[in-house]
Amino acid sequence: MSSNKEYLDYVLEQLSELEGITYRAMMGEYILYYQEKIFGGIYDDRLLVKPVSAAKALLSDAPEELPYEGAKEMLLVEDVDDKQLLRKLIISMSGELPMPRRKKHNKL
Repeated sequence: MSSNKEYLDYVLEQLSELEGITYRAMMGEYILYYQEKIFGGIYDDRLLVKPVSAAKALLSDAPEELPYEGAKEMLLVEDVDDKQLLRKLIISMSGELPMPRRKKHNKL
């Protein structure tokens, strides 16, 4: 099942106070970035974030769910209506998230 663009738009509105939030569509779902680092995504109209220590501390009761079959479990953000919680969550996670790897281009 794919995610609705309307749900993505709602989540992006909830995160609008943070600079550097971007997304990328991927096979009917959406990967979410904060300052170029992947922190989670929208999967089947659910906001899931990487289970880093900061996220586990702030979402201690959050269930772990699979974004898709064969993937690693992520934490479900159940209260997407709480802008302050989302802001605090993403900022606190950012220090634990790796910078994206740069692709090497083969020279001919």
